[in-house]
Amino acid sequence: MTDLTDLLNSLVSDGAVPGAVGLVARGDRTEAAAAGASSLGGPPMAGDSLFRFASLTKPITAAAVMMLIEDGRVALEDPISRWMPELAAPKVVRTPASPVDDVVPAARPITVFDLLGFQAGYGFASDFTLPAIQALFPVQKDPREPRGFPGPDAWIAELAEIPMLCQPGRAWLYDTCSTLQGMLVTRVTGLPLPDFLAERLFVPLGMTDTAFHVPENRRERFTSFYMPSREDGLELADAPDGQWSSPPLFPLGNAGLVGTADDWLAFGRMLLNDGRAPDGRRLLSDDSIRLMTTDHTTPAQREFGALFLEGQGWGFGGAVDITRADPWNVPGRYGWVGGTGTAAHIVPSTGTVTVLLTQVGLSGPGSLPWMRDFWRYAA
Repeated sequence: MTDLTDLLNSLVSDGAVPGAVGLVARGDRTEAAAAGASSLGGPPMAGDSLFRFASLTKPITAAAVMMLIEDGRVALEDPISRWMPELAAPKVVRTPASPVDDVVPAARPITVFDLLGFQAGYGFASDFTLPAIQALFPVQKDPREPRGFPGPDAWIAELAEIPMLCQPGRAWLYDTCSTLQGMLVTRVTGLPLPDFLAERLFVPLGMTDTAFHVPENRRERFTSFYMPSREDGLELADAPDGQWSSPPLFPLGNAGLVGTADDWLAFGRMLLNDGRAPDGRRLLSDDSIRLMTTDHTTPAQREFGALFLEGQGWGFGGAVDITRADPWNVPGRYGWVGGTGTAAHIVPSTGTVTVLLTQVGLSGPGSLPWMRDFWRYAA
């Protein structure tokens, strides 16, 4: 493999994806490439093609919460019930395997730290058969279908009826905490999440295409989204005029954003540049970035979510590499993957940002072979 273009072209020719955009930025040098088509039989993929970020939204939402902390409006130790009274007295199943009607009170309040660290007690574990997880699925729906969610107030009311899987601080559990983080931003500021993110992050960073929906005048750049079919092919899951064609009822902090590779690069570079925008304005402090990109888990906490973490830790909004399991696992590497076939990471020790955007979704937790090929190339 000689360069990034060759790698992406191989993914297309192998039939793994209809198209892809990738970039590897080291300092001021950026290698970027686009390959294939934006849809099956459609126009060529371009560097400014729009993709459903999916869980690449999570680090951005966590950064927004860190801004509220720096503003003095919330603190890590604050109970979230101050802004989310629906979760003031949650119930917890007696053991993770207990039925949903065998519950005990939460031993302590859920804190802002719990939300940021995915340790609140709500979320998905490696074992999807657990009764409390089964009860969560109808509420914490697939975010790749954002129109399936009710409004945020109705959603959190539904969540409050479900027992938590674990006591706060007991385990790392996936996804739900990012949705709650997005709600926290709105409840604290009184601003819709899209407005807060635009004002505090997207405009200062020049992330001109990142948003929770794609207006008609940009839809020609919006890729179609596919899921693997049972016949080893691809099945259209969402067209450009589908789920993201209008503002959502619930802007999802866990997975709702659409954007370009260059947009996520701008966010990643901000994290590497001491929290500064291109014009030198500071958006986040060194302390906030350190908290976001530092592992906050113990082995016991990670055990519940091992299927998702693949041996690594978790900071705020993204995984943090703690073991050299593979050539690309550099201790301190921070980022995540998205269920729409996306991946983005920063490597503070080398000043590297890597972004891979495709339009083929994951059928389950964990990374795919072609993601690992990209990471191996970028390492």
